[in-house]
Amino acid sequence: MLSAIGVESVAGLVDAIPASIRFPRLDLPPKLTEFEAANHLEDLALMNTVVSASNNFLGAGSYRHYVPATVNQLLLRGEIFTAYTPYQPEVSQGTLQTIYEFQSLVAELMQMDIANASMYDGATALAEAALMAGHGAKTRNKIVVSGTVHPNYLQVLQTYCIGSKLELNVLPLPVEGFAARPAELVSQIDDDTAAVIVQYPNFYGGIEELAAISELTHEAGAALVVASYPAPLSLLKPPGAFGADIATAEGQSLGIAQSFGGPYLGLMAAKKSYARLMPGRLVGMTKDSQGKRGFVLALQTREQHIRRDKATSNICTNQGLMATAATIHMSLLGVEGMREVARRSYANAQYLATELSKIDGVEVGNGTAFFNEFVVRLSQETAAVNTALIEERIQGGLDLSMVDDSLDHHMLVATTELNDKTGIDRFAAALRAILK
Repeated sequence: MLSAIGVESVAGLVDAIPASIRFPRLDLPPKLTEFEAANHLEDLALMNTVVSASNNFLGAGSYRHYVPATVNQLLLRGEIFTAYTPYQPEVSQGTLQTIYEFQSLVAELMQMDIANASMYDGATALAEAALMAGHGAKTRNKIVVSGTVHPNYLQVLQTYCIGSKLELNVLPLPVEGFAARPAELVSQIDDDTAAVIVQYPNFYGGIEELAAISELTHEAGAALVVASYPAPLSLLKPPGAFGADIATAEGQSLGIAQSFGGPYLGLMAAKKSYARLMPGRLVGMTKDSQGKRGFVLALQTREQHIRRDKATSNICTNQGLMATAATIHMSLLGVEGMREVARRSYANAQYLATELSKIDGVEVGNGTAFFNEFVVRLSQETAAVNTALIEERIQGGLDLSMVDDSLDHHMLVATTELNDKTGIDRFAAALRAILK
């Protein structure tokens, strides 16, 4: 092996690493007993500022929704909790059936033909969708991206496209309002454009004009890729109803705790014509030689562990446990349950916008329709306002100067079904006092 690599010894394998950091020493504190460690962790936990769900107005792609106790109770069962991925599908019928149900629910939620077994998160799902659209277009290499797409998603997308044939054209944030203008998007499409990417609702909460964007995109011969968020899709028209070619989403809101940033869950669905280009797994249902129902891995030859460098994607796993949580969650809530979550989230956002608009020094400024999230402009710096809110045990919205320097007095606020009138009134009263 050393000869094939071209080094003389095992030590030579690390020669490329600077000597000063080659063998780092870990500066760790003295070891603790289990009892001492438990006490130390408890002391650290007491330093946290605990904010109740009704006083939390931070969203920006990660949302605090109610998770029924049944989800975690079932998820912690040994046969589910330890299951990874079906490399031997003939003896993994339970896992395959779970994935099949997950795919079916996602496809129905987005009103698309097919869905895959899951991606890492919403950002990688969108990036994979861009590559997929590029593969489908064959001779076209340009991707037009709305400036209202989640900034973190854009960063992952840009990283994915390094070294690929794809050329990204990311439009700036609209000067007025926080929604893409269909005419501006389409003006960027030419004969080399493979796809147009938009988010619905977008990062700033605005509900994009998908009907117009879809029509103009397809007239130009490009594919439409839509990133989304599951909660609104049971109330708003889903991407498939607008003719989207590929739809992706962050599935964290489907029974998955925020957990300080992960693990999360990427959803991907598409038109049937993209089946052979989809990354990850696709589970199908069939019958065996005795007529019994069975589940199989379909088209897995697309994957890296089978085709190596000829694969359409390097993703060759799936977020099995998170996908199972989402499947249980969607099954428990059902269509009406998910619609009720959407209705309450929307109603709470409307009430919040109404109350905030009454405060001097606050301007509710989406300039477009929104679902459960919207932008407000403050008379003071957002960071200072959020610090003051935390002292009242209220979690304010996202300081948008973190994503765009021009938005230094702007805050992105969100509600879910867990916010209530009492919490919203308390937020409004605290903000009024801070901005005096």
